[in-house]
Amino acid sequence: MSATPQPDFTWTDQFLLGYGPMDATHREFVELVAALLAAPDAELAKRLDAFADHAERHFDEEREWMVSTDFPATQCHLDEHGAVLASVHEVRALLAGGGHAATCRALARELARWFPAHVDYMDAALGQWMAKRRTGGIPVVLRRGSAVPAEAD
Repeated sequence: MSATPQPDFTWTDQFLLGYGPMDATHREFVELVAALLAAPDAELAKRLDAFADHAERHFDEEREWMVSTDFPATQCHLDEHGAVLASVHEVRALLAGGGHAATCRALARELARWFPAHVDYMDAALGQWMAKRRTGGIPVVLRRGSAVPAEAD
C-alpha cells in the first residue's frame, strides 16, 4: 500500500534572492523535493536519487562560489550542507536495503521545513555577496504577494 501524498511544497517568490544562478538552482531544489513528497512508494528511491544528484551539484556550486570569493561564513554554510547530504545518503542506503518509505518521507518533509530558513539566512547572505561581487551592489528583489506595511499616521 502506498502512503498518502504529502502536502504541497511549491516555489514562491519568497525564495527569490536576486542572484539568478542561485534562484534557478533553488527552484530546481523545490521542484525535486515536491516530487519526492508526492511520489508513490515505488518511486521514492528514484526521486531521492534525483534529489541527491541535484543537492550534490547545488552544494558544490555554492561551495565554489564561497571558496573562490572568500565568503566570510563559508564553514558554517558548508557544515549545514554536509549535514543535509549525510542525511540524504543515509536514507538512500536504507531505501536500497528495502523498505523505509516512512523514513524517506520524513526526510522529504524535513527538507521542505529546512529550506525556507536556510534560504532566508545562509543563502540570502551568499546571494547578496555574489551579486555585490558581480554588480557592485546588492539586488532589489520584487516578490509577488508580499505585503508592504502601511505607514503609521
